[in-house]
Amino acid sequence: MPYISLNPATNKTLKTYTSWDGRQLVAALEQAYHAQRTWVCTTLAERAECMHSAATLLHEQVDEYARLIAIEMGKPLREGRAEVEKCALACDYYAVHGDHFMQNELVQTDANKSYVSYHPIGIVLGVMPWNFPFFQVIRFAAPALMAGNGCVLKHASNVPQCALALEQLFRDAKFTSHLFTTLMIEAADVAEAIASHNVHAVTLTGSETAGREIASHAGRHLKKCVLELGGSDAFIVLKDADLEQAASTAVRSRFQNCGQSCIAAKRIIPVAEIADEFLSLFIEKAADLKMGDPLSETTQLGPMARLDLRDDLHQQVTDSITQGAQSVLGCEPIPGEGAFYPPSILDRVTMKTRAYHEELFGPVAAVIRATDEEEAVHIANDTRFGLGSSIWSRDAEHAEEIAQRIEAGCTFINGMVRSDPRLPFGGTKASGFGRELSYHGIREFANIKTVWIR
Repeated sequence: MPYISLNPATNKTLKTYTSWDGRQLVAALEQAYHAQRTWVCTTLAERAECMHSAATLLHEQVDEYARLIAIEMGKPLREGRAEVEKCALACDYYAVHGDHFMQNELVQTDANKSYVSYHPIGIVLGVMPWNFPFFQVIRFAAPALMAGNGCVLKHASNVPQCALALEQLFRDAKFTSHLFTTLMIEAADVAEAIASHNVHAVTLTGSETAGREIASHAGRHLKKCVLELGGSDAFIVLKDADLEQAASTAVRSRFQNCGQSCIAAKRIIPVAEIADEFLSLFIEKAADLKMGDPLSETTQLGPMARLDLRDDLHQQVTDSITQGAQSVLGCEPIPGEGAFYPPSILDRVTMKTRAYHEELFGPVAAVIRATDEEEAVHIANDTRFGLGSSIWSRDAEHAEEIAQRIEAGCTFINGMVRSDPRLPFGGTKASGFGRELSYHGIREFANIKTVWIR
């Protein structure tokens, strides 16, 4: 089957690519393996130079890349530029700190000398999604390459131009030829790639279903894996919160990238005392979002990435309304060729509704009212997911105490949940395992080796 690059704003085909056959996959993995054998002999200073070059190219070509992201998956230009600049930040971060992260660590034992060393493990296969088509890739590739590994990418089938642009980026930055390779393979061929003796680890950002599949294949072949899966982040608003700030941030967090983010504020949980006032502000601010052509500089909300994704989202919405939720904004697809869905809010979401239990991967917020702080914490944890969370309160010290009770990979207090190269990123429960970014991310795909000398 071909790879089809489709503009979700117009539903028109941009480009078509032929998928690889088995021989092409085997050849690409062999080339990547030999490239990594050369790369592992480079110094960390040489790797840093290439990584800085990649960052420079990302800055220089930010408009070109943002436009590519806009036409291929519908992200507005302003958000696309921010994504590309964040990629550059991550490359520079690992170029600066990679040497320190990979240094030997002396440990006092009964030996004359003992230490822990970090070594690359080989080729890392990244199975990446379409929602942040550049940053999701850089997030695994920058630390993996800096550690001395090679990377092969199986990107989402609807962003092949972005995938090939990333391969060209690393080539232009003078990384070893074939060290970063885009695999133009079908989803069904991922298992074959994992099984290859030339692949040593796999990382996936994607759905819970895909995570189970990848973990199964990785386990069968004893390959290390890191999974960053779905999320249904809680956004708890306490009675003493700055409601204006909380509502403004809730809009940004829920509707950024047309709501297609694992760490979006999907479950808005205001306590009873302020629920009506907060909701009024939230509706007003969400309704002001400008939806339209992602290539327009004024657009704040573009189309969803695909029509089938919009259809699935709308079914979740209509089912939830049938089950008792109340539509207070939007909740109907926009007529026309593009995959547009307006900013939407469901109020009175309860345990009886799909919106309470399922991830809504699009521009729909589920408002779940809590009687008090204790119930808000219970609702936040009453999910199989555990990626991000946030708490809003003027009493930051008290909010920090509550944060320790939230079952998630991160909790932000009076701030929007986001990834940061300086901090580890990942989840718990059905949101996956392992960590990306920070020194945790570079060491996920390293052989952590003990050396003991007497």
